[in-house]
Amino acid sequence: MNLKTLLLSARKHDASDIHVLVGLPPLFRIHGEIVASKGASVESRQVDGLLGDCLNEEQMNRLKKDWQLCFSVHFADIGRARVTVYRRNGLHELSVRMAEPIIRTREELALPAIVEDLARKPNGLVILTGPTGAGKTTTLHYMLDLINAERAAKVVTLEDPIEYVHAFKRSIIVQQELLTDTKDFASSLRHVLRQDPDVIAVGEMRDKDSIHTALHAAETGHLVIATLHTPGAVDVVQRLVSAFPGGQQEEVQYLLSNVLQGVIAQQLLPKAASKGRIVCCEILIGTPAVRHHIREGDTHQLYGEIQAGRRAGMVTLDHSLLELYHRGEITYDTAVTHARNAESIKRRAG
Repeated sequence: MNLKTLLLSARKHDASDIHVLVGLPPLFRIHGEIVASKGASVESRQVDGLLGDCLNEEQMNRLKKDWQLCFSVHFADIGRARVTVYRRNGLHELSVRMAEPIIRTREELALPAIVEDLARKPNGLVILTGPTGAGKTTTLHYMLDLINAERAAKVVTLEDPIEYVHAFKRSIIVQQELLTDTKDFASSLRHVLRQDPDVIAVGEMRDKDSIHTALHAAETGHLVIATLHTPGAVDVVQRLVSAFPGGQQEEVQYLLSNVLQGVIAQQLLPKAASKGRIVCCEILIGTPAVRHHIREGDTHQLYGEIQAGRRAGMVTLDHSLLELYHRGEITYDTAVTHARNAESIKRRAG
């Protein structure tokens, strides 16, 4: 077993992920479902041999120290993939995410038009959120590709790891990878501000230091696009503020209210009539009313602003689910299962 063979199989079967567990054959996620391959069960020595072929000395030392690691690989005939190493029962196992070979159009990705409006903002903070595997990274790179095509700007990305390499169009794009080019997000983000960027993309805001630096960067005239793991758009505000101790939360609310341009919360749902998945978005836009509620700490009012904010481009998750259901993109059961208010979906779906 070697990594390239696994990646070739994933591309052949249009798999989004590969899971290598000791004692089981390699597993592939195809159109959202886990499917076992017909290969032999994986042995621990095979996984260790695979890692020995892929990791440099610094990465191997980090794995020995932390017992977990994330890195990227690239093959000319396959493309890039993100490899996550973890331990189970004292043995190494792998989870591999296949990167998109090309950046698809907004129509192909089924993203709302407001995504392009947010990418064209000159400054401020745009946050992409949702569970793991919801397509946040794909949306991030679509936005960067749009900026690259339209603006003569400098874009700096901090990624863990790099999943798509941007070619030169109109912008300079400097992509930095954790553990290869930088040691951690927080200190690297502070250093990025000295690189004369116009746009900063942060793979994930993980702690209060990286959150505070991102807010400061957005406040000082940069466009910052970052990802986060939360269930919905309103949860983003609560997550960012609660990352700080009580004495700092009022300052963070003030900073966030000044810089927030928008939040896109994504889910990937199974299609009704064909294989594959389709994106469902909840969108919060930094209108004056939204900024006021954030500044005052009234996050419970934000969902009402999303419900009333259609003209500004806002939409709730439940409304997006209903639209997808009425267009025949998803089934009734899918809409009800993923809704915030299932009873409302049942009534409005007729």
